[in-house]
Amino acid sequence: MTDPTDTRDTGPRVGTPLWAYLAGITVIGFTALVVAMLRLDLTDLVGLARTPLFWVLMVLVILGELRPVMVSSSTAVGGTYPSTMFTFAVLLHFGLPVAVLMQAVAVAMNGVVTRKAWHRVMFNIAQSTIALTAAAVVLGAFGIHPSPALPWVPGGGDLPAIALAGIAYFATRAALVCGAVALHERRSIVRVLKATVGPQSLVYAGLLGLAPLVVVVMNHSPGLVPLFVAPLAAVYFTATLSMRRDHQALHDELTGLPNRKMLVVSTEEALAEVRQDERVGLFLLDLDRFKEVNDTMGHPVGDRLLQMVAHRLTHSVRPGDVVARLGGDEFAVLLPSIRDAHAAREVAARLRAALTEPVRLEGMTFDMDASVGIALYPDHAPDFELLLQRADVAMYLAKEGRTGVELYQPDKDRNSPERLTLLGDLRRAIDDRDLRLHYQPKVVLATGEVPGVEALLRWRHPVHGPIAPSDFVPLAEQSYLMRQLTAYVIEEALEQAARWWHSGTRLQISINISARDLLGAALPQRLEAGLARYGLPPTAIQLEVTERILTGEQAYTQETIKALATLGVPLALDDFGTGYSSLIRLQRLAVSEVKIDASFVRRIAESEDDYRIVRSIVDLVRSLGLRSVAEGVESDEVAVRLAEMGCDVGQGWLFGEPMPAADVTAWLRERPAAGPGAGYGYRPEVSRSA
Repeated sequence: MTDPTDTRDTGPRVGTPLWAYLAGITVIGFTALVVAMLRLDLTDLVGLARTPLFWVLMVLVILGELRPVMVSSSTAVGGTYPSTMFTFAVLLHFGLPVAVLMQAVAVAMNGVVTRKAWHRVMFNIAQSTIALTAAAVVLGAFGIHPSPALPWVPGGGDLPAIALAGIAYFATRAALVCGAVALHERRSIVRVLKATVGPQSLVYAGLLGLAPLVVVVMNHSPGLVPLFVAPLAAVYFTATLSMRRDHQALHDELTGLPNRKMLVVSTEEALAEVRQDERVGLFLLDLDRFKEVNDTMGHPVGDRLLQMVAHRLTHSVRPGDVVARLGGDEFAVLLPSIRDAHAAREVAARLRAALTEPVRLEGMTFDMDASVGIALYPDHAPDFELLLQRADVAMYLAKEGRTGVELYQPDKDRNSPERLTLLGDLRRAIDDRDLRLHYQPKVVLATGEVPGVEALLRWRHPVHGPIAPSDFVPLAEQSYLMRQLTAYVIEEALEQAARWWHSGTRLQISINISARDLLGAALPQRLEAGLARYGLPPTAIQLEVTERILTGEQAYTQETIKALATLGVPLALDDFGTGYSSLIRLQRLAVSEVKIDASFVRRIAESEDDYRIVRSIVDLVRSLGLRSVAEGVESDEVAVRLAEMGCDVGQGWLFGEPMPAADVTAWLRERPAAGPGAGYGYRPEVSRSA
């Protein structure tokens, strides 16, 4: 099983502690290897090489070095190689020079077959040579000096010497390898030892414990030595099955990355070991425009894209950082040690830069991006769950503001206990149909006609009384409730539109649509089914979308807009002037109406700057063949100025406040101009006292 987070083949930078450590161990190990080779009598080696036993052992050592015995906790140091048993047996029987020679050849062969980086191969030869030398020193202390000319066969009384030599061998290898891993991943060596020594010691005990039996068999019946492959194979396959089960439980099947369960464990370990002057960072990444690829190219291409994203992320973080996939197109990155928020932002920027490199699949080029939310321990949260929740809040802010990267900001967190309670109450209000729609008239300034109304959601809480939409709608947008809320509003509006239209009052109802409503194909389908069910034309409903959403470049938004245009449902651009788009871009969009934000309209009688802005918008909208609607009309003077500059429609408290449907119907009947499509409206020629 390939680990996509394995970056050990990436060479360390010259001068770093890891580079110095690897260089030092390599020099010491190869010095010991040269010294051992100088002590080897070539005549004895040639004589040994002429025996079948030598080549049988060489083959077994090489084969045993190709695939390690893996246990769930030993992945950090690469597992335990079965060659250990035969190499240690060669050390006991023929001495150190022959053992280090066979081990060096086997490690080099492993490097060639598995394509390891040269610095890893050199280090592995060096650390295994040092470990064998340590074991030979212990044997020498007991007066045991085997050689090819004088092979040694242990007896029952030699068990203490063999046991101590095995301990020296294991302890040396464990210390050297764990030291390299600790420096590579910037973790405490104590933590690495705790995670690996226990499980590996059991495997080493079995392998080293069998080595004396291999020596006895070599001495009496060399032809039986290959039979030791059978128990090794059993151990290997048993450990592999166990490892595979552990791996499946802790890793994502598609990408091979750690899953949420492993991320929890890694985060808790990092929180327990973080130093006082450092922080732990948790990033949450959500891919932008991934749904476009999945829906257009199919899930197999989407899966390959996710695998490429996983590869890019793991090779853009530092060794020791953890990249996990939480599901769908959502990834998490754990930084066990980070200096401050500025450093965390730099890492996040590097991740986004890696993801924005064009991806080519199926002959097509895709441009990817991601929104990243950052939460830090202990600045923002004391544990994993709260860190993840607050990273999610920051990620949503990044996606909502289209900033790419956001650090958690407590003042923008809408997930307080009170608001979560309110979210539960809102869900029950939707289920119990306790929400109500009020309707505010839209009046043609030149004629007084009422072509339509805007539906505005109202909620009277049984305990807290009236709750403003600005308090509960953003809460729904951050949760699973937004689509339920939109479905509720559409159904209520269609039902009311049917009552008006079938009674002869043909009022168009405008509905506000959020960003989440444009993320899929459900909205056009729901509207099409509802219009057919109530026998309404598509123009009975108009959707109002904010400037920031509608003028975005997201392909999925454009596809939804095209589907709505095909259906014939008109669109209005709401709150115009508060975003960053150009009116020229409206030529590419299926928009029939532009609503000028109330913040400009209210001040046109007092501020010449605002007057010029509104007049410019009205002129440009008219030049594009669209209808202009001024929001926030609250005085006769403002209405007069709007009519003079040619604004088509006004909406505001001057004409009528948001009212229940029954009150709107009565309001139309009580006004002099009441009637189908001709309600009361302000006429420029009427005095202020009218």
